[in-house]
Amino acid sequence: MDIPVVNFNAYKLGEDQIPDERLSVMTEEIKQAFSGTGFVYLENTGIEQQEVNRVMDVSKKFFLLPEDTKKLCARNSDHENFNDGWVSSEIERLNPLRPGDLKEAFNISHLDSVLKWPSDASIPEFQEVLDSFFRRCKALALRVLEVTALSLGLQRDFFVKKHKLIGTNKNCTTLRTLYYPPLHKVIVKPNQIRCGEHSDYGSVTLLFQDESGGLEVMHRSGQYISAPCIPGTVLVNIADLMQRWTSDVLVSTSHRVLLPPDDKMNTSRQSVAFFVHPDKDEIISCCDGSNKYPPVSALQYTKDRAYISYKEVNDSNLAV
Repeated sequence: MDIPVVNFNAYKLGEDQIPDERLSVMTEEIKQAFSGTGFVYLENTGIEQQEVNRVMDVSKKFFLLPEDTKKLCARNSDHENFNDGWVSSEIERLNPLRPGDLKEAFNISHLDSVLKWPSDASIPEFQEVLDSFFRRCKALALRVLEVTALSLGLQRDFFVKKHKLIGTNKNCTTLRTLYYPPLHKVIVKPNQIRCGEHSDYGSVTLLFQDESGGLEVMHRSGQYISAPCIPGTVLVNIADLMQRWTSDVLVSTSHRVLLPPDDKMNTSRQSVAFFVHPDKDEIISCCDGSNKYPPVSALQYTKDRAYISYKEVNDSNLAV
């Protein structure tokens, strides 16, 4: 497989005593993956498949609610927590050269949010399940950041101390549950796919996906390769700010989700992503002391990238 699988058992959630020799092997394997394709499957992380299944189950109940009900929870780009809430299909355009993406999403970026949660009696556990999974992903992400720092010869907490405020309104880290609806009754526009080619904005991303397929990752050869679901693993990738931070030692790679084959157009797809960002007030400079990239505000960089993805929506709001 072109995307390596690394055993994270030595530093999985709940495991705090890690022998130096096991840590050394794991950090080298992860560095090779992050400096190659920019992606790695981590197995034995401490997050169990049944936890992921529960998130997907309650999320699907939400996505199948009537649109008028979901609109009550809609994302508000003018709010301080500009990424929280429901995003309807075709609103995002992660590749500006394509039509809108054929997916819905529900985002949560902090745990004391004024976000309007769905009040539908059929999913009373929705908030509890997503809050709990947010905390689990945060714990794992911080361990990934520690291992990443060690792999570069940096202090273990080099990146972690720039991510101290995850789960508050001082940080843009977002748990995003995604639903790609069936397309057999949809008129698909020319050049339209489920999720356009893009790279992620922040530090790293954790991805959990069902077995529907469709995710592709840009290989160093310039060709897209499949990144299928491997049950029990977490697919982790480097994002743009981390590539800048490491002066291109670690690479942020373009990826996309294609349409299903014709005989599966009546099937849906689900995934859950945890997009990890530095604290909003952090200034990201090259960690090797070089000037390969100028310093950039973590918050402003994220806002600028999000604006491009929602450009038509933002422009229409400005015109009102």
